[in-house]
Amino acid sequence: MQVSKKKQIILKTLAKKVKELRGQQSQFMLASENDISVSIISTVERAMKDPQTTTLFKLAEAFNMKTWQFVKLIEDDLPKDFSLIEK
Repeated sequence: MQVSKKKQIILKTLAKKVKELRGQQSQFMLASENDISVSIISTVERAMKDPQTTTLFKLAEAFNMKTWQFVKLIEDDLPKDFSLIEK
């Protein structure tokens, strides 16, 4: 599988997790309360491009968790034995 296809799997998983954790809160409220632009939240939730590392940190904090916990939630939703590196 190509890296770009694998990257898309990660982005879609991230998008799903952000939508799930945001719940009923609007994108606007999540963004305004956590120093993230609405356009970035929208881009992440549509799996359009990789967020910056600082955005991942801000999202984790917005969801009251450590960054590693947030990344672990995403990782746990990836397909079993998922890897970006062909072995």
